[in-house]
Amino acid sequence: MDGRDWGLFLLPYEQTVEELKVKFKTMRSELKKREEYAPIEFVTGRVKRISSILDKAKRLDVPMDQLESGIEDIAGIRIMCQFVEDIRRVAEYIRKRKDLKLLYEKDYITNYKESGYRSFHMIVEYPVQTALGQKIVLAEIQIRTLAMNFWATIEHSLSYKYRESLPDNIRKRLKKAAEAASVLDNEMSGIREDILESQKQFEDDSNVTSQVLTLIHQLYFYHLINEAMVFQARFHEIWKKHDMESMKELLDEVKEMISSRKIMEIPDDPLI
Repeated sequence: MDGRDWGLFLLPYEQTVEELKVKFKTMRSELKKREEYAPIEFVTGRVKRISSILDKAKRLDVPMDQLESGIEDIAGIRIMCQFVEDIRRVAEYIRKRKDLKLLYEKDYITNYKESGYRSFHMIVEYPVQTALGQKIVLAEIQIRTLAMNFWATIEHSLSYKYRESLPDNIRKRLKKAAEAASVLDNEMSGIREDILESQKQFEDDSNVTSQVLTLIHQLYFYHLINEAMVFQARFHEIWKKHDMESMKELLDEVKEMISSRKIMEIPDDPLI
């Protein structure tokens, strides 16, 4: 091993991971607000461990002075999606970004590995602003479904335990499990519209419920205590029945009362 300061060496990679995580999480929030559905379920990231970097350098025959260019996944971002269709969509969003440069892609979904591994990889260059100036860092972005990620996480743990020499019986069962995960993804894609509709309905109902409770609380601010207590009692009855139409009507009534109260409190214009 060379005498490099690994803490300093990994700093730009740590910064890259943190910045990209924030950017992709922000992308998720923006898409959710714009389109009411985000193809990104959640985002994680990690910097490769020193031992893993050394193992990979040895396996790929990468000289120690060429780690920055020879190992592309020291900085790693993982984006999870609900559906296989979402993976292509997220990849297209990343291709259009101006704050990173796409070098190439590895499609292990269309061309999955012999082990059964499925994922979509994008190797990018990301400019990090360090204390000493800008530094271009290589990073790998993996885009997967939840099922793909579950399988890959288990497979990675077993490969680490057996140092990538998995017993044949485990290898066969893992491959069978990968096929089952693929079937699950295909089944979910088949009922994708129903799932999205149900998720949207649940979110809409949750928003209505939250609004009602927030506005009832505001009634206390306007000293409408009796009215607030009456609305609160009605809310609990409606909630027990899960009658969302009545909940929406209640929301409109509370809004109207608050609106009328605000109008009553507007002072007369002394100039009139």
